[in-house]
Amino acid sequence: MLNSPHPVVSEGAFLTLHYRLSAEDGRNIVSTFGDTPATLQLGAGQLSPALEAQLLGLPEGAQRVFELAPGEAFGPRNPDLVQRVSMATLRQHSSEDANYAVGDMVDFSAPGGGRFAGVVLEIGEEHALFDFNHPLAGKPVQFEVSIIGIL
Repeated sequence: MLNSPHPVVSEGAFLTLHYRLSAEDGRNIVSTFGDTPATLQLGAGQLSPALEAQLLGLPEGAQRVFELAPGEAFGPRNPDLVQRVSMATLRQHSSEDANYAVGDMVDFSAPGGGRFAGVVLEIGEEHALFDFNHPLAGKPVQFEVSIIGIL
């Protein structure tokens, strides 16, 4: 059996790569280009399954740009994930000096452990309105990759 001169990305592969996620307007959401490359294992949850699917079969050294349709990268927007949280609950789970404003990303403890985050949409006297959708849910995304190494 002959070895390929360049390994290709497969399920469970360990990768070293540069990647960039950008929004529809071209604004970078995250980028490792110009910084330290990322090292990750496919299937470990470090990238969304839709982003990982774009990497499968790419050879070491590949550079690609993928256009993902609205909702493809991070799922559709779920209106049920826009929820009111009482100010009493918010204060109970915040530091004493916490001061929230519309547009802030707030990190919460999940009841069963772990963390989740929401963006403040409104703040009132009794409640704050949060959007717990991923910020890119329901939006088109550009995914650029440069595969440096595959194990």
